[in-house]
Amino acid sequence: MKTNRLLLLAAIALTTLMFFAFDLDRYLSLEFFKAQQTAIEVWRDARPLAAAAAFFVIYVAVTGLSLPGAAIMTLAGGAIFGLWAGLLIVSFASTLGATLAFLASRFILRDTVQARFGERLRAINAGIEKEGALYLFTLRLVPVFPFFVINLVMGLTPIRTWTFYWVSQVGMLAGTVVYVNAGTQLAQIDSLSGILSPALLASFALLGVFPLIAKKLVEMVKARKIYAGWKKPAHFDRNLVVIGAGAAGLVSSYIAAAVKAKVTLVEKHKLGGDCLNTGCVPSKALIRSAKLLSHMRRSQEFGIRSARAEFDFADVMERVHSIIKTVEPHDSIERYTGLGVEVIEGRAKIVSPWEVEIARNDGGHETLTTRSIIIAAGARPHVPPIPGIEDVGYYTSDTIWTLRALPRRLLVLGGGPIGSELTQTFARFGAAVTLIVKGERIMPREDAEVSEMVMARFRAEGIDLRTGHDTRRFVVENGEKILIAGHNGQDVRIPFDVLLVAVGRSAQLKGYGLEELGIPTGRTIEVNEYLQTSFPNIYAAGDVAGPYQFTHTAAHQAWYASVNALFAPFKKFRADYSAVPWATFVDPEVARVGLNEQEARARNIPFELTRFDIADLDRAIADGEAHGFVKVLTVPGKDKILGVTIVGEHAGDLIAEYVMAMRHGLGLNKILGTIHIYPTLAEANKYAAGEWKRAHAPQKLLEWVGRFHDWRRSARGAARPVCDTGRIARTESTAYKETGACGDQ
Repeated sequence: MKTNRLLLLAAIALTTLMFFAFDLDRYLSLEFFKAQQTAIEVWRDARPLAAAAAFFVIYVAVTGLSLPGAAIMTLAGGAIFGLWAGLLIVSFASTLGATLAFLASRFILRDTVQARFGERLRAINAGIEKEGALYLFTLRLVPVFPFFVINLVMGLTPIRTWTFYWVSQVGMLAGTVVYVNAGTQLAQIDSLSGILSPALLASFALLGVFPLIAKKLVEMVKARKIYAGWKKPAHFDRNLVVIGAGAAGLVSSYIAAAVKAKVTLVEKHKLGGDCLNTGCVPSKALIRSAKLLSHMRRSQEFGIRSARAEFDFADVMERVHSIIKTVEPHDSIERYTGLGVEVIEGRAKIVSPWEVEIARNDGGHETLTTRSIIIAAGARPHVPPIPGIEDVGYYTSDTIWTLRALPRRLLVLGGGPIGSELTQTFARFGAAVTLIVKGERIMPREDAEVSEMVMARFRAEGIDLRTGHDTRRFVVENGEKILIAGHNGQDVRIPFDVLLVAVGRSAQLKGYGLEELGIPTGRTIEVNEYLQTSFPNIYAAGDVAGPYQFTHTAAHQAWYASVNALFAPFKKFRADYSAVPWATFVDPEVARVGLNEQEARARNIPFELTRFDIADLDRAIADGEAHGFVKVLTVPGKDKILGVTIVGEHAGDLIAEYVMAMRHGLGLNKILGTIHIYPTLAEANKYAAGEWKRAHAPQKLLEWVGRFHDWRRSARGAARPVCDTGRIARTESTAYKETGACGDQ
């Protein structure tokens, strides 16, 4: 394949070189055609079909090779064959030649360009795949853009060849008519500027706006079709109704109230959603208690001969719930009511695109009309239909917080973030934990070395880690609960007392009107880049919309959903996922933003890898946490950050600096030039940037700088002795002193 590309490139280059070397471009000049017009017409009259075929082939060759002269040949087509015949020949020849140039560009360059710049072209590729025909049509209507450039550039995109052909055929027609018609009056034309007058160019520019106007009209027609059969209220009770009071719902309603919109927030259970009540807050509280116990077991590492703790697991869980109670006022009805949000406890159901029916928890019913709706219904734990699972009983991340007695033998299904965090946490409290993973490692979205580092810690802490095990069925034998799992083609029996299912979460898609309205769903609600559903005034945000199931991305989406819901069609914003971070709060902690190695390789994105081992960091050594690393992926030869993975103490905090850098286009040089407090873990970020800088030091320049310093030490370079009274000498790790010392006299 590579050889074929090189051969085609060489053939095109040779043909182009010969074209200019033999001065063939003189035959494609206005002066030549005007001088030879009579002779050409005589030949045409004698052999009309041969003349048409020869002209067609030459035109295809000129446009296919992107040679200058297509405009002149278009004029000549009108002069030789007249308006209608010339238009027919030129229209098809120009489109065929453009398609050949498009295919050549695609064959020779696309794979290379996409491999090298795929990450930066991702948004463009997505836009082309979705609306490439519209973009191409607009460009074809505006002759300000050279058509040969459009041919070559479009070949680098994922637009389909057939789409490129027919859009080019239609889009170039208007310009072709102008040129062919002008060619019928070739004797009166002195230059091309006489054809494309400023007025005509302005007309083409206005014509180029037409597809955008047409797009808006199409959207309006689609909207009318979608809303057909639904009666729009004459006025609205609310500007916005938000369904669900998790992170996305709370932020959406907060923003609406902040801009003085009339907003109602409906929640059937508890404000705060999963994060406050069953997710982030309780899990991190439990992890903190478990970490204290792990530090006590490591007391000798810190110079403490022995340390022990007596605890009742029920007391630990009471602390967890007290933490929830402490945070609860931040998400309370009272707080949001004070902010200007109407909060209703009850079940909401969308009964029309502008009406929400609410069944209050206190028994009341009402229906609100609203201009816009945001669905923020969240997600729930997924429980696979494994035979016997109902017989043995199970907990999920929603219900595990009702435990008051520590399980003696805990079986955990799932090695994602939730399963991994709770596995290590319960093991540190003293439970015998078995973790079942279908794949060969836990945390499969991270690089293999990350998973291996965490799994090594799990095994060191006594966790029974079973990778490559397929859960087949559960049984109860003589009162004992047993999992029958498949491993290497054989059944494996694993007894346990308590089962925790942590194999992922599923979006809440039922119970609030999606089916009745016919809003498309898959694993989540289908939304566009503005977070709109099939009904433009109904939006979705958070876990129910995807593609990420994080509290911080739910809040991030909520800004876009609420602003778009309140201010469209006057202003809309596309949701930005350019720098989405996340962390898994195991020990060692894992945090990431952007690409990691396995993703970059899977998407054929070239990268350079820079790594700093936290074992070399002074603060990590002092804290007894000298493990882990900072791994940065950058554009080859540049300091532009593609992604960062941090493994180690407080990785979730350290990643924030890289998130900001990626979001605002700052490279590693900027991080290196930023002062970081000594001694802190945050210095790891700067040292990673320093590793990149060291690898990209300009060696040739440094050789010359070395020669410069050699010269300055020589007799020629030293004008006279200098007494250096400001020399600083480092005497200890953090203590410095000035010494007054003079050089040799």
